[in-house]
Amino acid sequence: MNELSLFDSLFNNTLDDVFNGFGYRSAAYMPKVDVKEDGNTYTLEMDLPGLTEKDVNIELDHNTLTISSKVENKKEEKSDRKEEKSGTKWLIRERRTTTFSRSFTLPSDVNGEDIKASFKNGVLAVTMPRKAIAAPKRIAIEAEA
Repeated sequence: MNELSLFDSLFNNTLDDVFNGFGYRSAAYMPKVDVKEDGNTYTLEMDLPGLTEKDVNIELDHNTLTISSKVENKKEEKSDRKEEKSGTKWLIRERRTTTFSRSFTLPSDVNGEDIKASFKNGVLAVTMPRKAIAAPKRIAIEAEA
C-alpha cells in the first residue's frame, strides 16, 4: 500500500443535526492535509493557522501516525461578566477551544525511526523517509544424493 489512509471519525456530523436550527456549523476543526510521495520520502503537510509547534502533538504507534491538538482559551473578559449579570448566556462558543485529532495508517515502507516534523507559517510538515524493500531472493535447491 503506497497511500496514507485516513481513519474517519465515527461522530463526524452528529452535532450538525442537533444544532442545525441555530445555523450551527460543526465546531470540530479538521485541518486540511496534502500528502506527496517521491522516490525516497512521503511528505504530509497540514494547515494549522493560529497554532504553533507547542500546540501540536505527533505520535507514532506501530504504523499509525496521529496528529492532534487541544488549545483552550481560558481568558475571562469583562464583557463576559456583564453578560452573565444581565442574564445573557452563550449557546455556542466555538472560538474558545480548538481541538482536532487525525490518524493515518502509514505504508509498510516508512522508516518510523527517522520521521521528522517542522512547523513554519502555520503549516506542519511531516517528512517520512522510505526504507528499502528487500528484493525477492532466489533460493537455491540442493539435490540430495
